[in-house]
Amino acid sequence: MGYTLAEKIIKEHLVEGELKRGSDIAIRIDQTLTQDATGTMAYLEFEAMGVKRVKTEKSVAYIDHNTLQSGFENADDHRFIGSICKKHGIYFSRPGNGICHQVHLERFGIPGKTLIGSDSHTPTGGGIGMLAIGAGGMDVAVAMGGGAYHIVCPEIVKVELSGKLSPWVSAKDVILEVLRILSVKGGVGKVIEYAGEGVKTLSVPERATITNMGAELGATTSIFPSDEITKAFLKAQKRENDYVPLAADPDAVYDKVISINLSELKPLAACPHSPDNIKSVEEIGNMKIDQVCIGSCTNSSLLDMMKVAYILKGKTVHPDVSLSIAPGSKQVLNMLAENGALSILIDAGARILESACGPCIGMGQSPNSKGISLRTFNRNFEGRSGTKDGQIYLVSPEMAAASALNGYLTDPRELGEMPEFKLPEVFTINDNMIVPPVAEEDMDSVEVLRGPNIKPFPTSEPMEDTILAPVSLKVGDNITTDHIMPAGAKILPLRSNIPAISKFCFAVCDEAFHDRALQMKQSIIIGGANYGQGSSREHAALAPLYLGVKAVIVKSFARIHKANLINAGIVPLTFQNEADYDAIDLQDELELKDVKSAILNNTQIVLFNKTKNKEIPLVQEFSQRDREMLAEGGLLNFTRNRA
Repeated sequence: MGYTLAEKIIKEHLVEGELKRGSDIAIRIDQTLTQDATGTMAYLEFEAMGVKRVKTEKSVAYIDHNTLQSGFENADDHRFIGSICKKHGIYFSRPGNGICHQVHLERFGIPGKTLIGSDSHTPTGGGIGMLAIGAGGMDVAVAMGGGAYHIVCPEIVKVELSGKLSPWVSAKDVILEVLRILSVKGGVGKVIEYAGEGVKTLSVPERATITNMGAELGATTSIFPSDEITKAFLKAQKRENDYVPLAADPDAVYDKVISINLSELKPLAACPHSPDNIKSVEEIGNMKIDQVCIGSCTNSSLLDMMKVAYILKGKTVHPDVSLSIAPGSKQVLNMLAENGALSILIDAGARILESACGPCIGMGQSPNSKGISLRTFNRNFEGRSGTKDGQIYLVSPEMAAASALNGYLTDPRELGEMPEFKLPEVFTINDNMIVPPVAEEDMDSVEVLRGPNIKPFPTSEPMEDTILAPVSLKVGDNITTDHIMPAGAKILPLRSNIPAISKFCFAVCDEAFHDRALQMKQSIIIGGANYGQGSSREHAALAPLYLGVKAVIVKSFARIHKANLINAGIVPLTFQNEADYDAIDLQDELELKDVKSAILNNTQIVLFNKTKNKEIPLVQEFSQRDREMLAEGGLLNFTRNRA
């Protein structure tokens, strides 16, 4: 029996466990990346571990999320990250150099290597055949210190692509179709592996768009083979020596196979407020729009921008529409300036934003109240845009550009004949905005620069034998990390200040939560299905930790958030019978008797609702390492105790 592509890379990097679906494994990590919304905390955690120099092959810190500097906080934190990088062996991508996933794909990603990043869209690297996984900042800190990354050995889903995309149908439509088939929960515990003759028709940027939004499936990661198309891309980036051919064995065994004929796909959109609320352009109809935003780590490549420029050339954006465009990297922006496409975009009336995440994480360009905004982004969670009642649709760059001209949702197939868009044979290479670290022998001369916004990492205590606490919050299904710990221009600057940022914890769901949780001193949160979907931000675990949350009990968890809760020392448990969710209310007094012993010995955990005099059986799904981590109060304590 042969191996899938993902299994080959896992096997090559396996340091603990057995290559067996569902078993606990640990893999060696070759590369890490962070961004500034999660990186500050990751580097504070790295410092706390006492490791002097990163032990990975390559670690890179990117400044791309918090580039709106309306106060001292962001600038101070960028300076802190830069000094940490210089001292400890990390490459530093300065503000303005671009979005982490776009730049990493261009300049650092290597087929067959493992990459974890403190950003949920790290699987973008799967577009060139990396095993690239989003993780919490603490997991990234451990990897930088030489530790392995622990996961459950995933199931492998094969997406067999045939045919070729029709004119003006795009890679964005491919991943929206996969989301329509699998849903935002369908990828949990799985790797999505793309194969088939249709793969050969997709460029690396198109593949990266598809693997990027695999995060919305809840998947561990997504991956494409590394082939001649990959080789051509790396050669154009002057990195041909990084090329390695990689593919699944012909007799590889998959847990599930999905077949998609690219020739049959139509332009699609994800409607408010979920990436899997998929409808065709015909189903939505000629909807009037207010705003168009083109960019993000999903659709900001040179290829995307050239298509947009072609559509906009010689035309003017509709007077009722605001169009903003953010090229994904300095390289993309430079090349648009060199070939004249940037002038076309400006002439058409586009507002050119810096090469950063920007509107995707609510950092500017919020739509008007009840405004309809078409975005080439990856998430349209309620309120994420910065406008509570904003109606956000996720679309392709082609659909976005055509709609911006007409003022209503437009089928890009109405544009007529489509020219052939090709990547350049050689990209413009200028890495002057990437700062290398100093030599190891010089690191003691580097001062780490700390601003007043950087507060100590919140501490956690070893688990209590019995947890007795009231319910501080009860929420429903599909609660995202944006619900738990919102982003945006007002909140993200506080990412290195947990006491301050915790004031916004769950404010989207219940503005009284922060004060109520502090008053309770310790509490338990009750949630529905797919709790914690969305980003990898560990602040969604660290803020509840600071507010005294001891356990979270839900119908089911999203992968990264559950791992972050364990890392923080908060106990994540699920209902054995989902109907028992209805038997608990806000303020109910709950008891988890002898929970520490039950977790360490993997025995039945029973929740006693003292208010309603009812026993509720719970399920624990932990590795032995998870059990020890929880007992000791989280990953930082666990790592220190074994240093």
